[in-house]
Amino acid sequence: MSAFFEELDYQQTALGELILRRRRALEMGGREVYEVKLNEEFLMSSLFHDAEVALTDLGLAGLSGDAWDIVVGGLGLGYTAAAALKYSQVARMTVVEALAPVIDWHQRELVPNGALLSNDDRCRYVNADFFALARGDGFDPDEPGHQFDAILLDIDHTPDALLNPSHADLYSVEGLTRLRAFLKPGGVFAMWSNDAPEKGFLDTLAGVFDEVHGHVVAFENPIQGNTAENGVYVGIK
Repeated sequence: MSAFFEELDYQQTALGELILRRRRALEMGGREVYEVKLNEEFLMSSLFHDAEVALTDLGLAGLSGDAWDIVVGGLGLGYTAAAALKYSQVARMTVVEALAPVIDWHQRELVPNGALLSNDDRCRYVNADFFALARGDGFDPDEPGHQFDAILLDIDHTPDALLNPSHADLYSVEGLTRLRAFLKPGGVFAMWSNDAPEKGFLDTLAGVFDEVHGHVVAFENPIQGNTAENGVYVGIK
């Protein structure tokens, strides 16, 4: 294996071929970069995590009080969850991840946020399909119907560009209404999108939540040498 490129893990999963790799970005002075690929498609890179952090900050900004009990849907490289643990008000965080190898990477500390998450007693990993849990008894395996202060979702690319067609029902009024039931009064649902917020989905959210916001998150893309934009949707119960 080249000193500038290393495949850290390869797994066949229910969603297909999953690869974790680490490389040195020579164009950026040899910076260490972690990348995840699913079926030859790049899912995420440690180069770009501004919007994942913004998802946490924008989602939790709507909460008050303390002893927050939150859900993070989608573990990825851990940036959304790691940002949440910076808040002292977070008392418990349930991270729902469908792919067991992704949880394993963090527990084995193969990825940048692995040690931070796995060694914090507030963090609990749940290996399950977030969307299936949303259709059922919710995200706490020990307490069906348990309500949370916030649900932060970062799984699909956008509400229309899905990793799996089975996810589609969540992004309807009916699906979001089911999700809303797992939030406490005053609770917040926030979701990352690869694209800037779209009016159509904001309208769908407004049919379910009492207060809705769409945020554009701009960040520098050092590979392309330009400014990129992601989106964060926020709905408040």
